Amino acid sequence: MGLHPLEFSECYLDSPSFREKIKSHEAELDKTNRFIKELYKDGKNLINATKQLGMAQRKFAQCLGEFQFEYIGDAKTDDEKCIDESLQEFSSFLKNLEDQRELMMRNITETLMKPLEKFRKDQLGTAERKKYEKETEKYYSSLEKLLNMSAKKKEPQLQEADSQVETMKLHFQEESLTYVCKLQEIQERKKFECVEPMLAFFQTVFTFYHQGFELAKDFDHYKKALQINIQNTRSRFEGARSEVYDLMKRIREAPQEYRQTSPISCEGYLYVQEKRPPPFGSSWVKRYSTYVTKQKILHMVTFDHRSGGKIGETESVTLKSCLRKTLDVLDRRFCLELEITDRPGTVLTVQAMSEDDHKFWMQAMDGKEAVSQPPAPCCVFVFMKNAISAIETRGINDQGLYRVVGVSSKVQKLLSLMIGKYNSNEVDLSTSEDWDVKTVTSTLKLYLSPESRIQAVHCLVHKLPERNRQVLGLLMKHLAKVAAHSKHNLMTVANLGVVFGPTLMRPQEDTVAAIMDLKFQNIVVEILIEHDEKVPLTTGICITCRVVEGGRVGGVMMMKMKREPSAECSPMCPHKIPSHAPPWGRLALPPAVTSRKAKAVYPCEAEHDSELSFQVGAIFNVTQSREPGWLEGELEGKRGLIPENYVEML
Repeated sequence: MGLHPLEFSECYLDSPSFREKIKSHEAELDKTNRFIKELYKDGKNLINATKQLGMAQRKFAQCLGEFQFEYIGDAKTDDEKCIDESLQEFSSFLKNLEDQRELMMRNITETLMKPLEKFRKDQLGTAERKKYEKETEKYYSSLEKLLNMSAKKKEPQLQEADSQVETMKLHFQEESLTYVCKLQEIQERKKFECVEPMLAFFQTVFTFYHQGFELAKDFDHYKKALQINIQNTRSRFEGARSEVYDLMKRIREAPQEYRQTSPISCEGYLYVQEKRPPPFGSSWVKRYSTYVTKQKILHMVTFDHRSGGKIGETESVTLKSCLRKTLDVLDRRFCLELEITDRPGTVLTVQAMSEDDHKFWMQAMDGKEAVSQPPAPCCVFVFMKNAISAIETRGINDQGLYRVVGVSSKVQKLLSLMIGKYNSNEVDLSTSEDWDVKTVTSTLKLYLSPESRIQAVHCLVHKLPERNRQVLGLLMKHLAKVAAHSKHNLMTVANLGVVFGPTLMRPQEDTVAAIMDLKFQNIVVEILIEHDEKVPLTTGICITCRVVEGGRVGGVMMMKMKREPSAECSPMCPHKIPSHAPPWGRLALPPAVTSRKAKAVYPCEAEHDSELSFQVGAIFNVTQSREPGWLEGELEGKRGLIPENYVEML
């Protein structure tokens, strides 16, 4: 059974049972007071622990955000870039989560801790109880004093004493009524004063978890994309790992066949004789030596593994000749005698590590056998280096750098010059006044755009021999069909790239660096499969490129190939054919008609002086041009070329 109700009528009787009821109510309020006090203490501990958790999470997030993966090679794949950026994404996610947690803790303090503590201090304090007990003591003491008064006292004194006691009785009864009312009021108020803050607390917690759910939902798309990036990277890793183990096995079986000869002719350890003044004789010092055939320069770095691997000074000498040192001259095997050009009369004696090593150095230094020359530098790297050097030299302080765009025709011309002709070394953009900075930055951005990959691969494919291109086209169409059924055969474009990348694009040399570039070979194959419509391989002409030769526009357009031109043009292409151009707009003029009226159905802006600019609805007098796919027209007294599929005949 619960607490007995306190009747106001009992305040006048003040019976022992009434007092027991009051004690029961007071004990219940004391229990509630202790509960709230303990809850407040635990709440403080919870807030402090959550703050510590938040600090640890933020430190963890900071650690994630500051770390960056290093990669092997000169560039990263798109998958590697996404994986590299994933740590920053994780860090940002954790920071957002902790921001929500911090907001939750502030709300808990305001909605739970402060209201509970206020209720405890204001309603569950002992001030009212002490006041009631004091009035009880005062009243009953006066009553006993009155009852102990002698009856022989004078009547006025007795009446005065009775009056005082009656006044105190009324005051006591009033206090008793107030106290009883207060006790029952607090008993009822605690039901909502305690529970309502708890409800607000849980609402705050649920809000936090809902925010976490929303963050997780927003993160889900990135998570799925990242899983694909990870799977692609893992697949490429598996392919590269098998290649690396195979290369390691071949090198272990025949190490001399894999001596590095590119881009430097020869490198390895040589013991160099250092002569000292008499009577000290000479000493032999181990040096890591690099010999460059073209300049005939030998670079030597002092290095001893036993001294903790400390690298000493580098010495470079230019060789005039190299002779084998015979045993009758020097009692040491595998020695070479080097004549130095920059120090006439000086002969440098070196010792190879073994007989095979001795032969290797002899072949590299004396010119008796041809030594493979370093391959031409990658045009992409040369162009990038050239462009970046020009931007940093001439325009690093230009306002709007990379935002202000260059003239389109100049950008296309520069990109054709630097990439299409593979003569990046012929133009030094840092000193050339023919190309302003905004043209260089726009060219660099255009080349690095995703679409330029497809265009660049397109142009390179059409430089293949006809038969090779046909075979490649047949294979790519087949692989595109295989990838279209990837839901069943599980062979996605990425998986096919892993399988056929190393097969179709074997490196020129077997090195770990070449194996690490397998991922880019895979990506090229992925582009060929995924964009086989944009990179047509079965025709002998590249329909997305026209090369400017001899001052006129050359190439063969769609009338000879009987196919629609692609909307995608290479960076060197001076015209873009709209993807929405209707098929009837490509009809050529009948041979018997010398001049007809035509109406523009698409706007066009000329990119060369030989072309016309016009808007939709323009009327031309047109004749057939010698260039297939183009018309010669006249508009407002000016003659020029018009794309045939931009107009309709009237």
